[in-house]
Amino acid sequence: MASSSDISFQSPIKIMGIVNTTPDSFSDGGRYNTTDLALHHTRQLITDGAHIIDIGGESSRPGAESVSVEAELDRVIPLIQEIRSESDITISIDTTKSTVAKAALHAGADIINDISALRHDNEMLDVLLDSTSDIIIMHMQGTPQTMQENPIYLDAVNDVYDFLTERIEWLIKNGVAENRIIADPGIGFGKTLEHNLILLKGLSTFKDLGVRILLGHSRKKFLGEITGQLDATGRDTATAVTTALCASRHIDIVRVHNVSETRNALAIAEAIQLY
Repeated sequence: MASSSDISFQSPIKIMGIVNTTPDSFSDGGRYNTTDLALHHTRQLITDGAHIIDIGGESSRPGAESVSVEAELDRVIPLIQEIRSESDITISIDTTKSTVAKAALHAGADIINDISALRHDNEMLDVLLDSTSDIIIMHMQGTPQTMQENPIYLDAVNDVYDFLTERIEWLIKNGVAENRIIADPGIGFGKTLEHNLILLKGLSTFKDLGVRILLGHSRKKFLGEITGQLDATGRDTATAVTTALCASRHIDIVRVHNVSETRNALAIAEAIQLY
């Protein structure tokens, strides 16, 4: 049994803090849609304990419309440059566009977070091969415009696992090293409440993919369906509880809006696991 002096409260799980520079994200759209506002928020996330900052310039909420490359670049590149000028924090660019990804890496980003798993833009692979960046691939049934229109699975865990297996094998076959790949089961992306709960319960299965696993459940609609909290920003406690419950399920990164509550939740989960 561990003694109190053995408790370090340092979870091995990395916390990815979300910075949406969009006017229409489901949770905080418009709050950080200038470089100054987004930079201030980023500084707070770092202070709160974020290990990674994930910057997005295009909303992926259900029904969201796509934006132009130019608009997305204008939203994210100045912010990445400002962050990199004052911090060595790991930066992730949340985009499905190769042009945006390439510019973001040039500006100082370290990770590409592609919710389409490189199915949207054929040139994204070239960006990866010309860099040393890590790549996050996510499962999504359909597109942001259609993903919540009656999603159906034969077996949610196995179906998502098989998809991620195929994409990982494709990346490796095309020259991307396995240790650069991070897999995201895509909680809330083309899933019902039941599908999300099944995936959360079965998260440990995904460790067999052989790559790092990212969990992105923060403020999602299914948490509101359970708690009755209609306001997305009011789901941080539910997000933190879910994080703590899933901390032992072999996840490596958790992507969240509220870093401070997540850090505390992971500290409690880690302390309990030590005993």
